[in-house]
Amino acid sequence: MQMRSKGSHRIYFRENVRVVIPFHSGKILHPKTVQQVFTAIASFEVNQTEEQINQDEENS
Repeated sequence: MQMRSKGSHRIYFRENVRVVIPFHSGKILHPKTVQQVFTAIASFEVNQTEEQINQDEENS
């Protein structure tokens, strides 16, 4: 996972999934922002699982 910053935002990459999170100390994230982070994580896990299944089928 790579990370960079632009202003008060942290940008995380993992393969083709990018997540931008506002970073303001002492403030609570908006529920939609939290939901977007969880959606991005879930999509990465689905992609990773599909890749593992495809690799297993190729090795069989």
